[in-house]
Amino acid sequence: MITETGPSVQREITGNQVAQRETKSGLTSDFETFLKMLTAQAKNQDPLDPLESTEYAAQLAQFSMVEQQVQTNDLLNGLAATLGGSGLGRLAGWVGMEVSSIGPAQYDGESITVLPTHAATADTAYLVVQDGTGATVDRFAIPLSSDSVAWPRQEERTIHPSGPYSFSVESYRAGSLVSKDPAATYGRVTEAHLREGEVTLTLVGGQSVDAASVKAIRAGS
Repeated sequence: MITETGPSVQREITGNQVAQRETKSGLTSDFETFLKMLTAQAKNQDPLDPLESTEYAAQLAQFSMVEQQVQTNDLLNGLAATLGGSGLGRLAGWVGMEVSSIGPAQYDGESITVLPTHAATADTAYLVVQDGTGATVDRFAIPLSSDSVAWPRQEERTIHPSGPYSFSVESYRAGSLVSKDPAATYGRVTEAHLREGEVTLTLVGGQSVDAASVKAIRAGS
Protein backbone atom coordinates (compact mmCIF):
# COMPACT_ATOMS: atom_id res chain seq x y z
CA MET A 1 0.00 0.00 0.00
CA ILE A 2 1.28 3.45 -0.88
CA THR A 3 0.74 6.28 1.57
CA GLU A 4 1.97 9.83 1.76
CA THR A 5 3.86 10.80 4.90
CA GLY A 6 1.99 13.15 7.19
CA PRO A 7 4.91 15.45 8.11
CA SER A 8 5.75 16.35 4.52
CA VAL A 9 2.15 17.18 3.68
CA GLN A 10 1.84 19.14 6.93
CA ARG A 11 4.97 21.15 6.08
CA GLU A 12 3.55 21.98 2.65
CA ILE A 13 0.24 23.10 4.12
CA THR A 14 1.96 25.12 6.86
CA GLY A 15 4.17 26.83 4.30
CA ASN A 16 1.16 27.79 2.21
CA GLN A 17 -0.68 29.07 5.28
CA VAL A 18 2.29 31.30 6.14
CA ALA A 19 2.46 32.55 2.56
CA GLN A 20 -1.28 33.29 2.62
CA ARG A 21 -0.94 35.23 5.89
CA GLU A 22 1.95 37.23 4.45
CA THR A 23 -0.08 37.94 1.32
CA LYS A 24 -3.05 39.05 3.42
CA SER A 25 -0.79 41.31 5.50
CA GLY A 26 0.68 42.84 2.34
CA LEU A 27 -2.77 43.47 0.90
CA THR A 28 -3.90 45.16 4.11
CA SER A 29 -0.86 47.45 4.03
CA ASP A 30 -1.41 48.30 0.36
CA PHE A 31 -5.08 49.05 0.98
CA GLU A 32 -4.24 51.38 3.88
CA THR A 33 -1.72 53.18 1.68
CA PHE A 34 -4.34 53.51 -1.04
CA LEU A 35 -6.85 55.01 1.42
CA LYS A 36 -4.25 57.53 2.62
CA MET A 37 -3.52 58.56 -0.97
CA LEU A 38 -7.24 58.82 -1.71
CA THR A 39 -7.76 60.95 1.42
CA ALA A 40 -4.85 63.22 0.49
CA GLN A 41 -6.28 63.56 -3.01
CA ALA A 42 -9.63 64.59 -1.56
CA LYS A 43 -8.02 67.17 0.74
CA ASN A 44 -5.89 68.71 -2.00
CA GLN A 45 -8.47 68.75 -4.77
CA ASP A 46 -9.60 71.97 -6.39
CA PRO A 47 -12.69 73.09 -4.43
CA LEU A 48 -14.00 74.75 -7.62
CA ASP A 49 -13.66 71.49 -9.54
CA PRO A 50 -14.06 68.62 -7.04
CA LEU A 51 -13.86 64.99 -8.05
CA GLU A 52 -17.14 63.23 -8.56
CA SER A 53 -18.03 60.47 -6.11
CA THR A 54 -18.20 58.09 -9.05
CA GLU A 55 -14.50 58.70 -9.70
CA TYR A 56 -13.66 57.68 -6.14
CA ALA A 57 -15.79 54.56 -6.55
CA ALA A 58 -14.08 53.72 -9.85
CA GLN A 59 -10.60 54.05 -8.33
CA LEU A 60 -11.61 51.91 -5.36
CA ALA A 61 -13.10 49.24 -7.62
CA GLN A 62 -10.00 49.21 -9.83
CA PHE A 63 -7.71 48.80 -6.82
CA SER A 64 -9.90 46.01 -5.47
CA MET A 65 -9.83 44.11 -8.77
CA VAL A 66 -6.05 44.31 -9.06
CA GLU A 67 -5.45 43.20 -5.47
CA GLN A 68 -7.94 40.35 -5.79
CA GLN A 69 -6.12 39.13 -8.89
CA VAL A 70 -2.77 39.30 -7.08
CA GLN A 71 -4.19 37.34 -4.16
CA THR A 72 -5.74 34.76 -6.49
CA ASN A 73 -2.44 34.26 -8.31
CA ASP A 74 -0.61 33.77 -5.02
CA LEU A 75 -3.14 31.19 -3.86
CA LEU A 76 -2.95 29.32 -7.18
CA ASN A 77 0.84 29.27 -7.04
CA GLY A 78 0.71 27.87 -3.52
CA LEU A 79 -1.80 25.22 -4.58
CA ALA A 80 0.33 24.23 -7.56
CA ALA A 81 3.37 23.88 -5.32
CA THR A 82 1.46 21.66 -2.92
CA LEU A 83 0.05 19.44 -5.65
CA GLY A 84 3.39 19.24 -7.39
CA GLY A 85 5.17 18.15 -4.24
CA SER A 86 2.53 15.55 -3.43
CA GLY A 87 2.71 14.22 -6.99
CA LEU A 88 6.46 13.72 -6.74
CA GLY A 89 5.96 12.01 -3.40
CA ARG A 90 3.52 9.57 -4.96
CA LEU A 91 5.91 8.84 -7.83
CA ALA A 92 8.75 8.15 -5.40
CA GLY A 93 6.51 5.69 -3.56
CA TRP A 94 6.43 3.39 -6.60
CA VAL A 95 10.21 3.01 -6.90
CA GLY A 96 11.49 -0.22 -5.35
CA MET A 97 8.03 -1.79 -5.15
CA GLU A 98 7.06 -4.93 -7.09
CA VAL A 99 3.96 -4.72 -9.30
CA SER A 100 2.07 -7.29 -11.34
CA SER A 101 1.79 -6.76 -15.07
CA ILE A 102 1.24 -8.58 -18.34
CA GLY A 103 4.36 -8.71 -20.47
CA PRO A 104 7.92 -10.02 -20.54
CA ALA A 105 9.63 -10.40 -17.17
CA GLN A 106 13.36 -10.02 -16.69
CA TYR A 107 15.13 -13.16 -15.43
CA ASP A 108 18.55 -12.65 -13.82
CA GLY A 109 18.98 -15.90 -11.93
CA GLU A 110 16.32 -15.25 -9.29
CA SER A 111 12.90 -16.92 -9.48
CA ILE A 112 10.03 -15.04 -11.11
CA THR A 113 6.61 -15.01 -9.44
CA VAL A 114 3.92 -15.83 -12.01
CA LEU A 115 0.20 -15.18 -11.45
CA PRO A 116 -1.54 -17.67 -13.77
CA THR A 117 -5.25 -17.61 -14.59
CA HIS A 118 -7.05 -20.48 -16.31
CA ALA A 119 -10.42 -20.92 -17.98
CA ALA A 120 -13.27 -21.62 -15.56
CA THR A 121 -14.23 -24.76 -17.49
CA ALA A 122 -10.70 -26.20 -17.59
CA ASP A 123 -9.85 -29.54 -16.00
CA THR A 124 -6.14 -29.23 -16.80
CA ALA A 125 -3.82 -26.23 -17.15
CA TYR A 126 -0.23 -25.76 -18.28
CA LEU A 127 2.15 -22.86 -17.83
CA VAL A 128 4.12 -22.11 -20.99
CA VAL A 129 7.39 -20.16 -20.81
CA GLN A 130 8.95 -18.48 -23.85
CA ASP A 131 12.26 -16.66 -24.15
CA GLY A 132 12.94 -13.36 -25.91
CA THR A 133 12.98 -15.05 -29.33
CA GLY A 134 9.55 -16.63 -28.82
CA ALA A 135 10.93 -20.14 -28.37
CA THR A 136 9.22 -22.32 -25.75
CA VAL A 137 11.76 -23.16 -23.04
CA ASP A 138 9.45 -24.79 -20.49
CA ARG A 139 5.92 -26.18 -20.19
CA PHE A 140 4.45 -27.87 -17.13
CA ALA A 141 1.12 -28.60 -15.44
CA ILE A 142 -0.08 -26.19 -12.76
CA PRO A 143 -2.84 -26.49 -10.13
CA LEU A 144 -6.33 -25.25 -10.99
CA SER A 145 -6.17 -22.52 -8.38
CA SER A 146 -5.35 -18.84 -7.99
CA ASP A 147 -2.03 -19.60 -6.30
CA SER A 148 1.12 -18.02 -7.69
CA VAL A 149 3.80 -20.15 -9.34
CA ALA A 150 7.56 -19.69 -9.12
CA TRP A 151 9.73 -20.12 -12.20
CA PRO A 152 12.14 -21.75 -12.83
CA ARG A 153 10.81 -24.80 -11.02
CA GLN A 154 12.93 -26.19 -8.21
CA GLU A 155 12.94 -29.63 -9.82
CA GLU A 156 14.04 -28.26 -13.18
CA ARG A 157 17.74 -28.76 -13.88
CA THR A 158 17.97 -26.61 -16.98
CA ILE A 159 20.04 -23.45 -16.58
CA HIS A 160 18.28 -20.56 -18.31
CA PRO A 161 20.23 -17.52 -19.50
CA SER A 162 19.38 -14.05 -18.24
CA GLY A 163 16.89 -12.12 -20.33
CA PRO A 164 13.17 -11.45 -20.86
CA TYR A 165 10.69 -14.32 -20.57
CA SER A 166 6.96 -14.38 -21.32
CA PHE A 167 4.38 -16.58 -19.62
CA SER A 168 0.99 -17.91 -20.73
CA VAL A 169 -1.54 -20.47 -19.52
CA GLU A 170 -3.03 -23.18 -21.73
CA SER A 171 -6.42 -24.35 -20.45
CA TYR A 172 -7.71 -27.78 -21.50
CA ARG A 173 -10.97 -29.64 -21.03
CA ALA A 174 -11.28 -33.31 -21.92
CA GLY A 175 -8.00 -33.08 -23.80
CA SER A 176 -9.05 -30.14 -25.98
CA LEU A 177 -7.49 -26.68 -25.78
CA VAL A 178 -10.06 -24.22 -24.42
CA SER A 179 -7.95 -21.05 -24.28
CA LYS A 180 -4.43 -19.67 -24.08
CA ASP A 181 -4.09 -16.53 -21.97
CA PRO A 182 -1.08 -14.40 -20.96
CA ALA A 183 -0.04 -14.66 -17.31
CA ALA A 184 0.98 -11.71 -15.16
CA THR A 185 4.28 -11.58 -13.32
CA TYR A 186 5.77 -9.44 -10.56
CA GLY A 187 8.49 -6.99 -11.54
CA ARG A 188 10.45 -4.42 -9.53
CA VAL A 189 9.90 -0.74 -10.35
CA THR A 190 13.09 1.20 -11.11
CA GLU A 191 11.55 4.45 -12.39
CA ALA A 192 8.21 6.29 -12.27
CA HIS A 193 7.22 9.05 -14.69
CA LEU A 194 4.26 11.43 -14.91
CA ARG A 195 3.35 11.88 -18.57
CA GLU A 196 0.25 13.79 -19.66
CA GLY A 197 -1.36 13.15 -16.31
CA GLU A 198 -0.69 9.39 -16.37
CA VAL A 199 1.87 7.53 -14.28
CA THR A 200 4.17 5.22 -16.25
CA LEU A 201 6.39 2.70 -14.48
CA THR A 202 9.66 1.26 -15.74
CA LEU A 203 10.52 -2.23 -14.49
CA VAL A 204 13.80 -4.09 -14.25
CA GLY A 205 14.64 -5.04 -17.82
CA GLY A 206 13.19 -1.83 -19.27
CA GLN A 207 9.54 -2.87 -19.60
CA SER A 208 7.09 0.07 -19.34
CA VAL A 209 3.81 -0.40 -17.51
CA ASP A 210 0.82 1.91 -17.14
CA ALA A 211 0.24 2.29 -13.39
CA ALA A 212 -3.53 2.14 -13.98
CA SER A 213 -3.15 -1.44 -15.30
CA VAL A 214 -1.41 -2.71 -12.15
CA LYS A 215 -3.61 -5.23 -10.32
CA ALA A 216 -1.35 -6.08 -7.39
CA ILE A 217 1.60 -4.53 -5.56
CA ARG A 218 3.98 -5.76 -2.90
CA ALA A 219 7.14 -4.64 -1.12
CA GLY A 220 10.31 -5.21 -3.09
CA SER A 221 12.46 -8.14 -2.07
